[in-house]
Amino acid sequence: MGKYIIKRLLYIALVFLILSLLLFLIYNMLPVDRAYTQAKDDVTKSKGKLDFEERYAFYQEQYGTNGNLLERYGRWMGFYPYSDGHYEGLLQGYFGYSMQYAKPVSEILVEPMKNTVFINIFATILALGITIPLGIFCAVKRGSRRDVAVQVGTVIGYSLPTFIIAIVFIWLFSVVLGWFPVSGMVSPNNIDMTPMGQFWDKMYHLALPLIVMTFCSLGGMTRYVRASMIEALSMDCIRTARAKGLREKTVIYSHAWRNALIPIVTLVIGWFLGIFSGSLMIENIFALNGLGRMYFSALSNNDNEVVLALQMFYILLGLAGNLIIDIAYGFVDPRIRVNK
Repeated sequence: MGKYIIKRLLYIALVFLILSLLLFLIYNMLPVDRAYTQAKDDVTKSKGKLDFEERYAFYQEQYGTNGNLLERYGRWMGFYPYSDGHYEGLLQGYFGYSMQYAKPVSEILVEPMKNTVFINIFATILALGITIPLGIFCAVKRGSRRDVAVQVGTVIGYSLPTFIIAIVFIWLFSVVLGWFPVSGMVSPNNIDMTPMGQFWDKMYHLALPLIVMTFCSLGGMTRYVRASMIEALSMDCIRTARAKGLREKTVIYSHAWRNALIPIVTLVIGWFLGIFSGSLMIENIFALNGLGRMYFSALSNNDNEVVLALQMFYILLGLAGNLIIDIAYGFVDPRIRVNK
């Protein structure tokens, strides 16, 4: 297992470098030059007293945009030095400087990162707590009226786009019933509340987005768990367990569920990673201070440093998820022995 993990890590490092280079090349093709913009602003503010070429060369050296494309990529990654000999890039934890916020990217991503991770983990826990029991129930009661009703409901939920579901839920729970706020993460008087009061106020504002994210996840997950359980229940080992007189609960949860868990592990981890991209739309619809809203804002304002940092985060998240899936298979499926 150790050799296998090392090989997978080397593979991830190679893929990460290739994808980072492609992204860097793509964003460098855009007609956005931070050094040019900054130099032009300086000359304008000085009313022509400063020389544009000097200011442009100064900012190019400061931002590391002088030199050829590979040199600039090396500085951005952190394995090629600046003109003064220091290294400052992704490998050193420096993600660039945001022109929109006039701050280092690492500073402006802290709070949105916390919010996005919290929202996605909470939505995942809620969805798994519903879909797994519901999928098992539908598989055991296959063909019953309740199973058919659940399948119809999941197909409808699975077919509707996320923004349609969000609009319907906002209209129902915020406009008609008035149970939840339409958008935002905290109340105006949140700062005057106690720490516990601030937490519950935040949860109150996040309730509707979490309900929407959970509802959007129910269709696909429930159907997948149901299909895996139906396949597991048809195995010969399950017939043997029943023939031995084992209780039905033991057969379902100790034997069938363990066999059904193998394909579900892949789905759950991949689905959890997919929720992060799905939350991009949710955060914008409900005006949540998360990575998704910041990503769209950075795209709209040509803040490429922020866009690149977020793209690299999602790439790294996907690569880490694939590694976890491969390792999890070795633990869940006793037939798999990773010796290479």
